Amino acid sequence: MGDKTPRFGLLGPLQMSVGGKAVPVGTPKQRVVLAVLLLNRNRSVAVESLIDAAWGEDAPAEARASVHVYVSNLRRLLGTGGVVDPRKVLQKAPPGYRLNVSDGDVDLGRFVHEKAVGVQAASDGNFEQATRHFSAALGEWRGAFLEDLREIELIDAFAVALVEDKVAVHISRAQAEMACGRAESVVSELETLVVDHPYREPVWAELMTAYYLADRQSDALGTFQRLKAILANELGIDPSPAVRALHERILRQETFDIQRSVRVTATETLIGTRSTVLGRNSAAGLLRTPSGECYALNGAATRIGRLSDNDIVLADAKVSRHHAVIIDTGTSFVINDAGSANGVELGHERIRGSAPLVDGDSIRIGDSRFVFELHANED
Repeated sequence: MGDKTPRFGLLGPLQMSVGGKAVPVGTPKQRVVLAVLLLNRNRSVAVESLIDAAWGEDAPAEARASVHVYVSNLRRLLGTGGVVDPRKVLQKAPPGYRLNVSDGDVDLGRFVHEKAVGVQAASDGNFEQATRHFSAALGEWRGAFLEDLREIELIDAFAVALVEDKVAVHISRAQAEMACGRAESVVSELETLVVDHPYREPVWAELMTAYYLADRQSDALGTFQRLKAILANELGIDPSPAVRALHERILRQETFDIQRSVRVTATETLIGTRSTVLGRNSAAGLLRTPSGECYALNGAATRIGRLSDNDIVLADAKVSRHHAVIIDTGTSFVINDAGSANGVELGHERIRGSAPLVDGDSIRIGDSRFVFELHANED
């Protein structure tokens, strides 16, 4: 009979296949429903959440009935493709539905796994192994995340958050390659990254390091000057103290212990984030207020704002109607500013677009303050 396992793709246009054969997903709204179920795979998603993702504030009276139709259609497509019991794959789970699928059968799940194993390998000093895992993680990408559904607010927020994860893997791979003695080989990739992400100082720092380790000190120093000019001309700020310190080390022609540096960085990543080989449910995130009130970060996205349709509602005139969203990417949590008027402060600095969260981070939204915490998942 052959393999009839359903597999899905999110790292590019939405894809569904059964037994290696592509299965057309259907109408745009039906595709949104499948995408949201995949982002929350193996967790119940309320019908109201599916309606909100597909229609936003313009949901028609028949939206709930339409969601049930879309679910029936997806089950039929799975069955036609050869899945023996589609109702076990796409299961009714009050207050909505749950898509039961292994992380290994979703490209995003494989990306998360390969990234986590790569970080662990780098922490252990197995740099060749780390580069292979990071390359495998990046190889899962076929294009921009759900590029055919980016007009959907939730999906766009998730896509922005995943950029943080993808850039982090590029950086980690470059670091591992340098630890293997191949600094020159990563220069081209890092040059492309600083063009695509000109305000991400960690990428510039790795490019400076790569040039220096490749015996190109003048290029390393020139890279710092390029970054300094971009930040001054476009943002009116100076490079961070960490990047300035790196520049000083290069000026002094210090010897870099790159292998130790990469091990330390990877270990700090393991400690500060949920990037462990335990998988996407290894840790749960929450926000804690100074008074001790806690908000669990459940699901793929937690919306924060003034209106009642947010997951965390803040009655504060300084808070926008839809102010911010925290995305659980599977290996990390990322906070996005949803175009708010007063911004989001992370560690007393306003974020530019989005920023990854680390255990213990302080967050300010309007007059509300929170501490982000990670806790071992007991499930």
